[in-house]
Amino acid sequence: MQSQGKIVVASQHYPPDTSTTAAIMAEIACRLAAGHEVVVLSGSPGALPAAQTGPGRPRVVAIRNRMAGKAALVRRGASELLFASRTFLALVRELRRGDVVLTVTAPFMLPYAVAAAARLKGARSALIMHDLFPDVLVMAGLLKPGSMVTRTMRFANGLMFRALNAVITIGRDAERPLLSYAGMRRNKIRFIPNWATIALGPRPLSPDNPFRKAIPARFVVGLSGNLGFTHDPEIVFEAARLLKGEADIHFLLSGWGIGFARLKQLQAAANLPNVSFVARVEDAELEAFLAAANLWIIPYRKDVAGVSVPSRFYNLLAVGRPVVLVSEPEAEAALTVVENGLGWVVTPGRADQLAEAIRAASRSDDGAMAERAVKAASKFDRATAMNAYAALADELLRNPDLSEQR
Repeated sequence: MQSQGKIVVASQHYPPDTSTTAAIMAEIACRLAAGHEVVVLSGSPGALPAAQTGPGRPRVVAIRNRMAGKAALVRRGASELLFASRTFLALVRELRRGDVVLTVTAPFMLPYAVAAAARLKGARSALIMHDLFPDVLVMAGLLKPGSMVTRTMRFANGLMFRALNAVITIGRDAERPLLSYAGMRRNKIRFIPNWATIALGPRPLSPDNPFRKAIPARFVVGLSGNLGFTHDPEIVFEAARLLKGEADIHFLLSGWGIGFARLKQLQAAANLPNVSFVARVEDAELEAFLAAANLWIIPYRKDVAGVSVPSRFYNLLAVGRPVVLVSEPEAEAALTVVENGLGWVVTPGRADQLAEAIRAASRSDDGAMAERAVKAASKFDRATAMNAYAALADELLRNPDLSEQR
């Protein structure tokens, strides 16, 4: 039996957008729609896939939105502010007392609008925290820790966290920085990790793999996905430069974002023989691409712990590939790598350590690592995550002040 209250999901990214955030939010919205009325406020125009429409699916309301490129910071900021403002007005129209609204930190201004609208309308609110701002911008060197903008954002965060009923983290390392805010309490925090989006199982290394055919090297090092402000493209390129004399090792790179633009710029100047780029890989080819490499790199800048968790990590494990992670050892992905014996963790900024880890991986004969990777990926299960989101939604709908009662 459906609850009297409804659930509103507010997300800039939603199908037909093909981003990871869009896929995650669609999975959650469809799962919640199995037991409740669900309305999605989406900033992604276009026709929905057939699987996202019909009875028992969310009702999607398009919010006019214009997304600028990540490198165009001023235009992007203006676009995101406008989208957050339009979403706030849509929520004021849509929400009723007792409803629940769920949002995500993309764009970073959206949660402020959601928390404010929910408080105004007597609804409950929950935030999925993929990235913690302004910490991400400080980490990337775009803001100074003590700047007026940083202090203002932290003050706004304190108000927002006080207003929110629940904050969903996807990494265990997020609790410490969250609790540094006066408005946050431990009983508001729920840990629900993301999940692999492809089937679990070790994929064989095949010379017939279409992404591997043109590469003569025995050992292929892969880098895939979005490289944003939190990532360090230079460390990858410098490691490739240090290994250019080792003919058995080759770097296969595919992705987007300002980090990949930087990688292409560096390669245009150096023309390293052990580096290849391929165009952005579509979803239909993702499994083959992930199976093409022997080892995958996830290159973070320093101070990543508690600030960002790589969603791509779970798919790398799902195909049975080891990873070399550039991050602090207390970061969520680093903890998972070490606890399960899934690869290597190297210090941010140390290209020599990254090169040595790749060299060690190329000489490793640990055949059980693939099985351990798949086993670890199985712990990050879609059904488990969906049930946790459904349980939280039910709890928020039942309890007027969940955060006060726990």
